[in-house]
Amino acid sequence: MRVQSSATIPDRVVSSGSSHHPGSARIGTALAAVGVLAFSGSMPATVYAMRGLDPFLVAIGRAVLALVVALGFLLIARAPLLPPRRDLGSYAVIALGVVFGFPVFSGLALYGGASTSHSAVVIGLLPAATAVVAVLRAGERPRAAFWTASGLGALSITVFTLSRGGGHVTTADLLLVLALGSAAVGYTEGARLTRTTPGWRVISYALVVAAPLTVPLTAWLALTTAPSLTGESMAGFLYTGLVSMYLGFIPWYAGLAQGGIARAGQTQLAQPLLTLAWAVLLLGEPFDPWTIVAAMAVVVCVAATQRTRAVIPA
Repeated sequence: MRVQSSATIPDRVVSSGSSHHPGSARIGTALAAVGVLAFSGSMPATVYAMRGLDPFLVAIGRAVLALVVALGFLLIARAPLLPPRRDLGSYAVIALGVVFGFPVFSGLALYGGASTSHSAVVIGLLPAATAVVAVLRAGERPRAAFWTASGLGALSITVFTLSRGGGHVTTADLLLVLALGSAAVGYTEGARLTRTTPGWRVISYALVVAAPLTVPLTAWLALTTAPSLTGESMAGFLYTGLVSMYLGFIPWYAGLAQGGIARAGQTQLAQPLLTLAWAVLLLGEPFDPWTIVAAMAVVVCVAATQRTRAVIPA
């Protein structure tokens, strides 16, 4: 039995059922775009956080910070603090993908020397990965034009990556591939649940399910890694915990559920360009024309994919 809430977090604003209406698809895409904007600052924020904190502490600890906010939202909404038992498996998959997998692998890639701009372009493969997982797991069947546009975007990013590595794939690139694969699984599973459960509850319950691991690990890492609490490290850590790990998922999951996982997920093709802008403005990272060309190529693919429709079986 679902608890009806009269609190200030209206479920109607953050949840949505799947719909075939074009207007609903546009709203879903817009919501997903808000999530992408929030996520675009994640890598620069991670770099800031690691200027004083251990990469594992940043990756795991931000989930504990987000957990505090999630529990607060659940209490205000008078919602159950634990997810339905029937959905525990799905929430475990989400936790493995977006609470552990993506933060750890992407953080290690950045810590190992990958630049924010390079990482952002590689992670641009995420929409294609999400679309594939959506087909396998959520029953979506995008049309041929959709796959063509997605494939061209993925090809552009692959050529860019190989050209930067002298024709070879680096360890950092492999870590980034693991990160995007983890995120694709977590995004898809979360979007499936968001069709019937508000997006803020989905990410909240994923954090709750992960808590038996994230809380003790964070405490141990905080005691053994000698963190340096500078202004930069704390600002970065707060962003990754509050925005990247929680608030950004509310419009993101709602957008994927309402606009179609494969279709609305393509808005993330714009994320490399956004992250490039943050890397220049916040980190002062240099970039060359080929970086901009690769980023713009995926932006063009965003426009192309939005002219197609993901068909979702009833």
